Amino acid sequence: MASYSYLFSPSSSLLLRSSSSNSFLKPSKLQLQTPSIKTRATIDEKDETATTPIPVPEEQLNKEVEESVRVLKDAAKTRRIPASEVLSALSVIEKAKIDPFNFLETLGGSKSPGRTWMLIFTSQDRLSRGRYFPITAVQRFDAAAGRIENGVYLGSIGCLTFEGRFSWKKRILAFIFESVRVKIGPFNPLEISLGKKEDREPNTKDPFFIWFYIDEEIAVAKGRGGGTAFWCRCRRVRNF
Repeated sequence: MASYSYLFSPSSSLLLRSSSSNSFLKPSKLQLQTPSIKTRATIDEKDETATTPIPVPEEQLNKEVEESVRVLKDAAKTRRIPASEVLSALSVIEKAKIDPFNFLETLGGSKSPGRTWMLIFTSQDRLSRGRYFPITAVQRFDAAAGRIENGVYLGSIGCLTFEGRFSWKKRILAFIFESVRVKIGPFNPLEISLGKKEDREPNTKDPFFIWFYIDEEIAVAKGRGGGTAFWCRCRRVRNF
């Protein structure tokens, strides 16, 4: 059973406090990369006062998204950006309709075991409120195998992880958990089958994420319950 003490990807210096100690995980150089963003502006068709639709200029929209991405990366690095600013940034990114062309490969890599992402911030009630996630929660997405793992890690106390399969359609990742592993202190982990190994593809009747933005450092998505959250790329550094 692996111990999940995490640090961010080598291209970033984002700093998180480890759940297993009071020391900080080792940082490396941060490069706030803002890749070329393909967006699509939309107009409310119910606005009868406008005779000619005037779309938001793509250049302006790109700048708003890039600034919002910077806010989220600063939030992941410091955890000191006010929640209101994080919520505003999430709203801009959610509304931007960014082309999801390479989202899946960026999220889950091109080969197993995929990539891991640490949950940084969650929101509720249509982005009306939110907070930094208080404990270490990490998701692993393996695009090559179509597998997902979701874990909560409490340092020496133990961890709880769920594993299963996922499907991807456009920007929606639907998943089904098949097993759960529980580890307490120094004892060997206990794995329990959830009895969901039937051969069917996960769909939107199952839990799912709608992804709005993914680059090599952060990812933004909304869950089935309606809350939008963002993650930061991380990686495993040691095993039991």
